[in-house]
Amino acid sequence: MAVTGFGEIAEQLRRSTVLIHAGGRGSGSGVIWSSDGAIITNAHVARGGQIGIELWDGREFQARVASRDLHRDLAELRIDATNLPSAVVADSSQVRPGELVIAIGNPLGFVGALTTGVIHAVGPLRGDGSRSWVQADVRLAPGNSGGPLADVRGRVIGINTMVAGGLALAIPSNIVRDFLSAGPSDAWLGVSVHPVQIPRRNAAGGSVGTFGLVLLEVEPRSPAASASLLPGDILLGTEQKAFASVGDLSQALHGNGPRLLRLEFLRGDYSHVRRVTVQLRSQTASRSSVAA
Repeated sequence: MAVTGFGEIAEQLRRSTVLIHAGGRGSGSGVIWSSDGAIITNAHVARGGQIGIELWDGREFQARVASRDLHRDLAELRIDATNLPSAVVADSSQVRPGELVIAIGNPLGFVGALTTGVIHAVGPLRGDGSRSWVQADVRLAPGNSGGPLADVRGRVIGINTMVAGGLALAIPSNIVRDFLSAGPSDAWLGVSVHPVQIPRRNAAGGSVGTFGLVLLEVEPRSPAASASLLPGDILLGTEQKAFASVGDLSQALHGNGPRLLRLEFLRGDYSHVRRVTVQLRSQTASRSSVAA
């Protein structure tokens, strides 16, 4: 099926896509969301103390993290630039299976690479809870994360995030809008986490599973590192609320400015709950890791 003006549409989408270098951890992609310097990418892309942005015309900028949401895997970056070629954003609730889509990104060092495919579904992925995805059969590779998934008119309908079950998964554009409307947040602890079920004994002597978030990585000089948290520690929650999802950690971190967060965690012995007070700092002031 031929699409009139496809070459021009693809080129315009390329101009709205940026290359992101984050703390020596390889590269990713991002979308110019507004002409005044707002860029949307995945939270897992926007990691490290130094986040560099390269535009389609070769200009380079240092970005600051304006907001970050670990649960949605979204980050808003800001650069000091104006009159940028911002993307046109569509209503993702109108996307239907069978529609043709375009993905732009920077996979494996190839800047502005384009791939096309077809929408398979829009909604939750089986076995992945209620989180909604735009699911398409486009081919993605490392470096595509954070880039745009667009319809054949070049309107962004999602942010490419990962591949599962042979399908590319993109965060719907309406979820990005919800993220932006929530306002800026410091949501930064400086860790990478993975949900786990912890076998523990109850009062009756039986075994029960407790939800936790195991720390896969602790960024140097981050609030978590300053509080002596270590890889392998398992976060159980705050003193006020036990964690039941990754989103609970994001909610606990939400806010602005320096503040204290009291966390409960396990280290080694599952029977002994430890507590630690973390001094959260502003992302923009510290210019350090934003892994969580």
